[in-house]
Amino acid sequence: MTRGAPQTTAMRKRFSSVCSSSSAEEDGAGLYDSLPLSATDPPSEQEHPCAALLCCHRVQDSLLSSNSSFTGYRGILNWIIILLVLTHAHLFLENFIQKYLYFFLAANMFAITALLVERSQEKGMLSPTNGHRLHLTNLGVLLLFPAAVIVHEHTLSTGGAFFSIWFSTALGMKLYSYQETNRWYRQAHLTDAERDKNVSVAQKAPNEQLTFQDLYYFLFAPTLCYQRDFPCTPKVCINKLLHSLLEMVIVIQIMVGIVQQWIEPIFQRSQNSFSDMDITMRVELLVGLVAPTHFLWLLLFFLSHSYLNFWAELMRFGDRHFYGDWWNATTLVTFWKNWNIPFQKWCHRHVYTRLVEKNVPPSRAELLVFLMSAALFEYMIALPLHSCRLWIFLVMLFELVVAVFLANYFQGNYGNSLVCLCLLLGPLLAVITYFHDHYISFRHHSHQSSSSPLTSDHRLPSAVFVQPQ
Repeated sequence: MTRGAPQTTAMRKRFSSVCSSSSAEEDGAGLYDSLPLSATDPPSEQEHPCAALLCCHRVQDSLLSSNSSFTGYRGILNWIIILLVLTHAHLFLENFIQKYLYFFLAANMFAITALLVERSQEKGMLSPTNGHRLHLTNLGVLLLFPAAVIVHEHTLSTGGAFFSIWFSTALGMKLYSYQETNRWYRQAHLTDAERDKNVSVAQKAPNEQLTFQDLYYFLFAPTLCYQRDFPCTPKVCINKLLHSLLEMVIVIQIMVGIVQQWIEPIFQRSQNSFSDMDITMRVELLVGLVAPTHFLWLLLFFLSHSYLNFWAELMRFGDRHFYGDWWNATTLVTFWKNWNIPFQKWCHRHVYTRLVEKNVPPSRAELLVFLMSAALFEYMIALPLHSCRLWIFLVMLFELVVAVFLANYFQGNYGNSLVCLCLLLGPLLAVITYFHDHYISFRHHSHQSSSSPLTSDHRLPSAVFVQPQ
């Protein structure tokens, strides 16, 4: 026993040295790799045959601790994205496929009609006048049909009404740009044919751009202005796609939280619509809604940023100048030109330029474009809520008066502060009053339906179906 004790102590020291040396080199080895033995080592310093199995611990920190230098969290991000997508899949199946599938199928008919009209004009089967009339008829039906359904079909949900009117408006603007731009291309070809009298228009090569692929690329691209051969990036970056998708999911959850925890409690304390309140109650309501409404608008702006960049990356669309630095604007005019670049480009290209070509003074053309945008904003908000009171339109006119008469007095930081004040107290509050009155109307309708035993079975499901989303 006394002779075995020194040998045991020596073996422990040898195993400890082996464990410490193997721990220092363990990071560079594989999971089941073993350290090779050196043939030149003396027998007293050789490792035990089972040293790799006996020494399985070393000094190290947990990966999620503050002392750890671990940064590989990409798998967790992918896990969260997949989980969020799967948890919202049932909402997509319920709201998109069941309610909007037929709407998308009908929208394809308008797009195909526009393409067929362009092909007929390109082949000389339709005159420019008749082709233009057919385009206007196609766009008129596209814009009026959803509006008629919203007005006469009260069972349509508020979210569905907003989606249909906004989608049809964007599609109408795209198709108008599509036919207008192709007309410009044809005019350029006619000019070339007139210059070269030996070549007729019929002898020119057919337009290879009038294809379904070209049309649907434009319809899905994040732009309202058509052109041939859009600038494209070399490839799709999957990391950017996932990043934009995660941003959209997170921002939507925050917006829902603000609506449920901040805005809806303010609505619940109201008993009357905004138009029936006295001046004190109106001021109190508006003051309470300034902050959440503005935060909601900022989140909506960031949501549009993520949404547009998602589609741009998916379509490899190169021009991603969707907005300027509107937060640095020193005048309201600068803000209007920078906060929505795609819409601004469309207005300048297809409305302002055409008005100037018809000898309309530039200042008057700018005024007409502004009035058109204000009326369109009123239309897209008021119609789905069944509440056309012109408050949004009038507030935007008031901002125009402020921009004209106070621009020379508020410059630099003072001008930027005026722009921020108009954002806080401008059309956003008018929009939220529309939603407030719609919420009050729905609550009263639901209360009356539930309190009537004879009509509750028939009217309550319809009332629930039109609940604001």
